Amino acid sequence: MHIRIRTKKDDIESIHLHYGDPFIFIEDRYEDSKEMSKVTSDALFDYWQVEVRVSYARLQYLFELKDKQGQSILYGDKGCVANTPENLHYEGNGFKIPYIHEIDACRVPDWVAKTVWYQIFPERFANGNPEISPEGALAWDSSIKPKTSDFFGGDLQGIIDHLDYLQDLGITGLYLCPIFESPSNHKYNTTDYFEIDHHFGDKETFRKLVEEAHQRGMKIMLDAVFNHIGDQSPQWQDVLKHGKKSEYKDWFHVQEFPVTKDKLGNPRKLPYHTFAFASYMPKLNTAKPQVKDYLLSVATYWIEEFDIDAWRLDVANEVDHQFWRDFRKAVLAKKPDLYILGEVWHTSQPWLNGDEFHAVMNYPLSDSIKDYFLRGVKKSPQFINEINSQSMYYRQQISEVMFNLLDSHDTERILATAKGDVQLVKSALACLFLQRGTPCFYYGTELELGGGPDPDCRRVMP
Repeated sequence: MHIRIRTKKDDIESIHLHYGDPFIFIEDRYEDSKEMSKVTSDALFDYWQVEVRVSYARLQYLFELKDKQGQSILYGDKGCVANTPENLHYEGNGFKIPYIHEIDACRVPDWVAKTVWYQIFPERFANGNPEISPEGALAWDSSIKPKTSDFFGGDLQGIIDHLDYLQDLGITGLYLCPIFESPSNHKYNTTDYFEIDHHFGDKETFRKLVEEAHQRGMKIMLDAVFNHIGDQSPQWQDVLKHGKKSEYKDWFHVQEFPVTKDKLGNPRKLPYHTFAFASYMPKLNTAKPQVKDYLLSVATYWIEEFDIDAWRLDVANEVDHQFWRDFRKAVLAKKPDLYILGEVWHTSQPWLNGDEFHAVMNYPLSDSIKDYFLRGVKKSPQFINEINSQSMYYRQQISEVMFNLLDSHDTERILATAKGDVQLVKSALACLFLQRGTPCFYYGTELELGGGPDPDCRRVMP
C-alpha cells in the first residue's frame, strides 16, 4: 500500500506512520512504524508517502507528525490528538482498512505505461484507396486550411500503408478518432456503431489494420462516442417521425414533443438535450437499460470481433457513473488488459477510483507545459508547483498510465501555440516525455505540421 498525507508547506519536520494488523493491535499494539518521505511540494502543501506491506490483508494506521519547533501530534480517524502513549495505543484513533479485497484493487494494464501513442484523425492522415474517397474530395495539400465541411479522402488503407513509418518513429500505440458510419469528416455524430464508415474502408480493411499493427507490436485504440449519437441515426430519425409513439423516445432527453424543424432555430432553446448546443448530436440517456445494453454490445463487439486493445471515451464526464462502471465490467470480461481512457479536461478523481477508467487525457498537464514552454505566461516556480501538485492527484498506478498530450483534434497545434518556434516545441515535447504516464503525438507534429484551432488543426498529413 502507498500511504500519503498532505501537510502545510514547510510546516512539518518529520512524519512516522504507525501501522499493522488491527486484530494484532488489539492484543499487542501497532506492529511497526516507518518514517515517511517528503516526495514533492507545491505552492501550499508538502506531500509525504510511504510504502507498507501487511501479512493478513488488513490495515490500521496512525500518523505521528513533528513540526519544526519540535512539537508533535497524532493524526488519525478521530482527527488530531495529543501525542501520548494512551492516544497512540487507543484502538479508535487509527484509520482502518478492514480487509483489502482483491476485487477492489485499482488495476491498470501492464503494457500501457511503456506505450508511445500517436493520434490519427483518419480523414486527414493518408489516402490509400482513392476509389472510396467522398465525392468532391479536395486535393491532398497540407497548406490548405480546411473548412468544417471539407473532405480530403483519408482512409484506413492509408494508415496500413504507413505502419512501417510509424514503427520507425517508435510509435507503439495508435489512437484513432471515430471510424464508424457518419456523414461528417470527424465522425463524432455516429449513424451506425456497428459499421466502418464506407469512405474509410470496410471491416476487412480494419481487421487487416489491427492484425498488421499487432505484428509490429502496436496497440489499437478506438474512439467511443456514447454520450450522444448523430441525428441521421435510425433511432433519432424514428423519434422525429413518431414522436411520443417512437420505441426510441426514452433513448434521449426529449423535453418537448414533437421535435420539429421550427424548434431548432435557437440552439439554447432546443426541445432536447444535446452535446453542447449542437442540434445534430442528440444526447443519449445512458441510464436507460435499452440504451446501456445497446452501447455495451457495441463496446464488446469490436473487442470480440477485431481484438482492439483500448477504448477512448468521448465526453466521458457527461455520461453517468453507473454506465461507466458497467462498461468497465463488460469490456474487461472480454479482454482483461484492455485500456479504458476517458476524455475529461479537468481533475478527474471521481472517475479514477478503480471502478471506471484506467486514466484520462491529461489536459491539466498539457495546459501547464504549454503555458510555461510555449506561451511563456508562467514563471518556473509556478510551473513546478503545478506539475508537482498534479503528480499527487491520483493513485500511483493511475499516474503511470495517464494519457499525456500537448495537442489534439480539439486544440490548436503546438507549433501554432509556439508561434512557429520549433525549438520551443521540442522543449515542450521533451518535458512531456519526462513525465510519469504514457505520451501521445498528434499526427504531423513530427513534420512540423501547423494549424490553428478546430478545424485548422485538422490539416492533411504532409
